[in-house]
Amino acid sequence: LERVAARGDLDVIAITDLDRLDAALAARAIARRAGRAFEVVVGEEVSTRGGHLLALFVETPLPPWRSMRATILAVHAQGGLAVPAHPFIPYPLCVSRRTLERLLADPDPAARPDALEVFNPTTIGRRWHPAVVAFAAAHGLPGLGDSDAHELGQIGQGWTAFPGRTAADLRAAIEAGTTTWHGRFYPRFAQVGMVGRQYRKKAADLSADVVRHRLVGEIVDAY
Repeated sequence: LERVAARGDLDVIAITDLDRLDAALAARAIARRAGRAFEVVVGEEVSTRGGHLLALFVETPLPPWRSMRATILAVHAQGGLAVPAHPFIPYPLCVSRRTLERLLADPDPAARPDALEVFNPTTIGRRWHPAVVAFAAAHGLPGLGDSDAHELGQIGQGWTAFPGRTAADLRAAIEAGTTTWHGRFYPRFAQVGMVGRQYRKKAADLSADVVRHRLVGEIVDAY
């Protein structure tokens, strides 16, 4: 939040941690208490069997590892917007063209995505970016750009422009299809160090969780 405030050029940010909502909810509350000039959209990057899905404007965590269709239905059931993330990349966590086409052809409108992440600055996505842009245009899907930031310095590397300045304006623009995507790709190999730091942090978090659970178990046994 301090980094976004220091930038001064972002009106709305969305926090979409992987399969968790607590940090996004906390960030929104902190930003409101501090009277920040920008708004925080609560979101989650949900792991589905069809790839990652960005759930925006949600308030309740979504169960991971269900089908993409079931997850989109769950997002819509709580009034959120569903946006498939980093599509077309031939990687298990990325939604495929076939999956998107199947969703868009679904007879139930609630099973269809609301928009598509057409710009993601990661180097690996650069090759498929033109095809994603063309797909979104051909199917009338609003295009979003985001930074997929895993470190402070990456915030704002990609962004979405829309009429207005509030979170409500952003939602209205997605629903009306009036968003535009922008951003800059990372230079080749620029994220190698970030990935290493990310996995070291995950290892440290896992170790801390193991210690915490062991301590809780010992306390329970003591009673």
